[in-house]
Amino acid sequence: MLDFLGGSAGLDLSVQVIVLLAFAGFAAGWVDAVVGGGGLIQLPALLLIPGISPVQALATNKVGSIMGTSVSAFTYYRRVHPDMRTALPMALAALLAAIGGARAAILLPAEALKPIVVVVLIGVGIYTAVRPKLGEQSALRWEGRKHVGIALLWGTIIGFYDGILGPGTGSFLVIALVGGLGYAFLPATAIAKVVNLATNLGALILFVPTGAVVWGVGLLIGITNIFGAYVGARMAVARGSRFVRIAFLCVVSVLIVRLIWDIATGN
Repeated sequence: MLDFLGGSAGLDLSVQVIVLLAFAGFAAGWVDAVVGGGGLIQLPALLLIPGISPVQALATNKVGSIMGTSVSAFTYYRRVHPDMRTALPMALAALLAAIGGARAAILLPAEALKPIVVVVLIGVGIYTAVRPKLGEQSALRWEGRKHVGIALLWGTIIGFYDGILGPGTGSFLVIALVGGLGYAFLPATAIAKVVNLATNLGALILFVPTGAVVWGVGLLIGITNIFGAYVGARMAVARGSRFVRIAFLCVVSVLIVRLIWDIATGN
């Protein structure tokens, strides 16, 4: 069992690490389903595996994430009925941009972007906190082609970011849909799951041929991610946009602290 999880990568996994990965996968699936940002939990857990490289951790993280996101996207689709006229074009733009971002990551170090992302996240957090009515109800800013055009633009920008760096992609998608397009938090999260599914797929399109994915570990965290995603999506649908807004602010706060720590420690 332990040899299977380590796979051809030759990683030595203890029972304690396997339990930690399973728990991290569930927690990441829950957080990701509610508002995005599950990578904050799952990726650091993967990096605790002795001998795993950062590229292997990133690639394996995407396997777990895409499994959980598929379930949460389906759950939202059945219960919230997200606007697919927005979700599908945005997802296609994000997928292509994520591939481009992953290629650009080879040339531009991710560390160069982290200070910019911290500033943007602080602005997003303040903007959301001082506007308590933001995202309570959908009030779309544009219609027709202009609406789709703005959605394509946001999908391209955030998809590229996901390819080149990644942390907080789901949260950026939600705030773009809420603050930029005028959706309430719950339908915005539903659309974001469809788009995030595409960005994860875009990253895997590049990672899988390189052999960077540790499939045994990826399937382990993917299975527990699925359970977390299902619970999280059901809870978000039941409790509505106010609950999602509070969860969003919590995730953004943690993400800011995490990125500042990474900058300070040189990680």
